[in-house]
Amino acid sequence: MAEHSTVSTSAVRPTEPARQVIATFDNYADARVAIVGRDLEYVEQVLGRLNYGGAALRGAGSGALVGALIGWIFGLFDWIQPLISTVVLAGYGLIFGAIVGALIGLLMHALQGGRRDFHSVSGLLPKYYDVVADVEASDRALQILTSDNRRE
Repeated sequence: MAEHSTVSTSAVRPTEPARQVIATFDNYADARVAIVGRDLEYVEQVLGRLNYGGAALRGAGSGALVGALIGWIFGLFDWIQPLISTVVLAGYGLIFGAIVGALIGLLMHALQGGRRDFHSVSGLLPKYYDVVADVEASDRALQILTSDNRRE
């Protein structure tokens, strides 16, 4: 934890009170009050290889969702039996979308030729977490953070 004594005012929101960085931590769990992440990094974690079955399954899931949504929207335009036609068209859209999505997923996987045959998750990860508090409360917040008893 490092201490800061800079006071900054917000040019975007001049009606809000000025805020002050009272501490900087290396991980999120140690930070309290308002937490601001700095020095963002884009991190992509590979979860495993993507094969034809996985590509078809992911395509079917995406296609089913889009097909059901389109079917539901078209079903809303039936003024005579809106509930029945909405459910039926959403069901047909779900099935048709899953089939088309699976085929497109297979085709896209085959066209990539193994260059991107893995699936991953990605996100932004900050390197540091600043604890920020209102200027009026920053002294008390710093006192609480530096004390051994952090329950307040």
